[in-house]
Order: sequence, then structure tokens, then C-alpha cells
Amino acid sequence: MGKRTRKNGKKFIITEIILLLLLGSSIITYIYFENELTKKEKQYNKMTKEYSETKLVLKEKQNELNTVKESIDKYNDIDNQIKNTKKKYFDSIKELENRIKSGKSDKRIAYLTFDDGPYYNTYNVLDILDKYSVKATFFTISANGQYCHDNKNADCFKLYKEYEKRGHTIANHTYTHAIFKGLYSSTNAFMDAIIKQENHIKNQTNGYITNIVRFPGGSTSAGSLKKSIIESLRNRGYGWVDWSAGDGDGGKLTSNEKAWSNFTSTINDDIEVVLFHDYNKITTAILPDAIKYLQDKGYVILPLFYESTVINK
Repeated sequence: MGKRTRKNGKKFIITEIILLLLLGSSIITYIYFENELTKKEKQYNKMTKEYSETKLVLKEKQNELNTVKESIDKYNDIDNQIKNTKKKYFDSIKELENRIKSGKSDKRIAYLTFDDGPYYNTYNVLDILDKYSVKATFFTISANGQYCHDNKNADCFKLYKEYEKRGHTIANHTYTHAIFKGLYSSTNAFMDAIIKQENHIKNQTNGYITNIVRFPGGSTSAGSLKKSIIESLRNRGYGWVDWSAGDGDGGKLTSNEKAWSNFTSTINDDIEVVLFHDYNKITTAILPDAIKYLQDKGYVILPLFYESTVINK
């Protein structure tokens, strides 16, 4: 009995030890896997957070990309926007012209035009126009060359972009202005000078297309070729205009007083096309007063446009 009891006791103890070992191993295994699970859970949570943050960043970047795309689309369409804005602006002027001609408006219109530029003095003219918020028309030539006739250290071709940037009308006065040197020798000679200046204006600007011409010396200078030249101009989409008022600065002005007298004595019509030259210092001197004089007389000062009633087509 004693030996069997002891033997059974040993078996019981061994069994308990084995059970304890198994239990301990299970606990260790459980703790290990629990720790691993915790690590995996933390990694998952971290990855989930990073994913959410990345998704948010991607959404923000997509929004930025969409904004950039919209800006690019608007930029690509800017030419059409400018064209449409100009059309509305000139349509409103055309309507005003019609109302003036029919007696339905007491307003008057003055189109200030400057011939034979650009010159270095043109900057002074542009600054005066800016000061009074006035837009004008510049009938340009290229006979003076790239460097300003009145300042050989300055590049006058840069002024073409100034005309455009400041919102003025750029018009064609032929490339050469060679009134007595072959310009009016034939219709082809005249049109060659027109086309050359047309291309020059495009090249010196952002592709500005001009469709208004003034004959150097006025349309009477074309003599017997006038009808043929006008037909050729019309076929190329040009209109032409002379002038109805001015201060005589294309000739020999002796004083500001003489220029002022010439100018004021020619302002009579409800719609005036005023001839100035942007190289003339006397004109530049009286220009502020000329602008004020016109405005006090009820004139709205505007830039020329092809559809205007004063443009011959």
C-alpha cells in the first residue's frame, strides 16, 4: 500500500508539473501572440492613418491640379476673352455714334490720332494719355528704323508693345512713308508698304492685327491711284481714314499759341478725327489742355476701330 501510494503520488506530481509547464508554455505563447497582435494592430493603425493622410494630400493635390487646369483653360481662351471684350466695347461706341448722328445723344466723340511714330517722345504722349485715362490711335511707320529718330540710344520698336499694353489702337501708315520716293508710283508699291508694316506690327506685338490705314499725306496724295488702292485695301480687309481737325503739327509750327489756335478753330463737328504727330514737342505741350478742352466741349475721347462710321471701307 505504501509503495503504491508513493508511486501514484510521484505520477501526480509529474502530471502537475507537466500541466504547469504546458500552462506556462500556453501563457507564454498567448502573451507572445498577444504582443504580436498588438504590434500588428499598431502597424495597421499607423498604415491606416498614413493612408488617410496620403488620401487627403492626394485630394488636395487634385484640387490644386484642377485649379491649375482651370487657370490654363482660361489662359488658353484669353485671346477670345479679349476679342469679345473689345467687340462689346467697340459695339457700344458704334451705338453712341449712331445715336449722335440721329440726334438722340448730346454727347460728342473725338478720335485722337498720332501719325508717323513711334518716337522716343511717344513715351511722353502715352504718359499724358494715361494720366487723363484717354485711349488714342497710333498710325505707325518703320522708316525711322529700330532706334528712335529723336534718341538713337533707345529702341523705338519696344513702343509697339507699349501701344498694345496700354490699350491703344495700332494702325497702319505704311512701312516707308515715302510720299515722294515711290510710295505712290503704283498700287503694288503702296500695298507692298502696307503689307510690310502689317507684318512688322504683328512681329513687334503679340500678333496684333491692324485693319485701319491712313494714307501718308492724306488720301488725296494717292492721286489717280486712289480708287485702285482703296479697292486693294478693301480686298485685304482694311478701312481708311483721313482727319477733320488738328493743330497743323505736320508743317512748321512756330509756337504753342499757333498750335492752339489751329486746333481750337478746327473743332466743330459732333464726331472729330484729330490729327497729331507724336514726335512734335509743341503738340505734346498742348495735349493736356487739348484733352481738357475736348472734354469740356462734351467730347468723349476714344480709339478708332474698323466698324466706326468714320472709317471708309
